[in-house]
Amino acid sequence: MKRIVVLLTAVLAASPARAQSKLNVVTTTEDLASIAREVGGDRITVEAIAKGYQDPHFVEAKPSFILKLQKADVLVVVGRELEIGWLPPLIQQSRNSKIQPGSEGYLDASLKAQILEVPTTQVTRAMGDVHPLGNPHYWLDPENGKSIGREIAAKLEQFRPNERSYFEQQLTDFTARLDAAEKRWLAQTAPFKGMKVVTYHRSFPNFAERFGLDIIGYVEPKPGIPPSPQHTLDLINEMKRQNVKLVLVEPYFDLKTPNAIGRDTGAQVLVMPPSVGGVKEVTDYFKLFDYDINLLVEAIKKTGAK
Repeated sequence: MKRIVVLLTAVLAASPARAQSKLNVVTTTEDLASIAREVGGDRITVEAIAKGYQDPHFVEAKPSFILKLQKADVLVVVGRELEIGWLPPLIQQSRNSKIQPGSEGYLDASLKAQILEVPTTQVTRAMGDVHPLGNPHYWLDPENGKSIGREIAAKLEQFRPNERSYFEQQLTDFTARLDAAEKRWLAQTAPFKGMKVVTYHRSFPNFAERFGLDIIGYVEPKPGIPPSPQHTLDLINEMKRQNVKLVLVEPYFDLKTPNAIGRDTGAQVLVMPPSVGGVKEVTDYFKLFDYDINLLVEAIKKTGAK
C-alpha cells in the first residue's frame, strides 16, 4: 500500500497541468466570451456580463456582476470607453486586485485592433455620445476577431505558461476556421459591393468597411441622440435621392421611427444584431456573421437594393 501511495504522489507531482483548476475568465460582452472560448478551450471557464440583446453602452449594474468579477482571474473588456458608463464601479466594488485596470488580469481587447472613426478634433457633448478613442464596435470585422483571439491567447499564456502550446494550437485552429469563413462571407457580399444602407446607430462601420457597404446616414441625428422629426424628414429625403432600400436596426432600439422611414421610402427594415446573443440563433462569433450576412443578402435580393 505504501508503494502505491508513493507512486500516486509521484504521478500527481509530474502532472501539474492536470491538478490546476481552470482559469476563470469574465468578459464584458458575449462576443468576447465566444472568442475566449475558442482560444481557451477546456482550460478556462467563461462568463459574459452584458447580454447580446442589450445595448452594451448602457448595462444595468447588478450585484451578481460583482460576484462574477470577484471570482475572475482575467477580465476582458471591449475598451474604447464602450463600458465606461457601468463597468468601473463594478470593478472597484469587486475588490479583486487581479482585474483592476493596469493589473495582470485586466485585458483591453482593442489595443491591437483596427479602430475606425477616431476623432481628429476635441470631442464635446454637443456631438452626442462620440467615443474619444474611436468607434468601439470593432469586433464586427473578422480581422479584428483574429486580433482579439491573439490578445486573449497571449493573456492566458501569461497565467499558464506551461499550457502555452495548448493555447497556441487553439488559436491556430480558430484563426484557420475564421480565415475560411471570412472568404465565404466576402464571396457572398462581393456582388453587392458599394450597396447603400442606413443604420440606426454607428454599430456597423467596421462591418461595412470589411464587406463593402456604404452607410449614407443614421436614424440617430447624433450618436446616442433619439431621432427628431426634422432629422427623420431629412434622412427620408436623402434616402429617396440615393434610392436607399435598407435600414439596419440593432435589436435594442425602438422600431417606430425606422418603420416609418421604411413606409415612406419603400426601404426594408432589418433587425440586425451586432453581437453574439442578439437573437437566439446567434450563439457564437461565427454564427453572428453567418446570420447577419445571410439576412443582408436575402434582403438585397428581395428589394433589389443597389
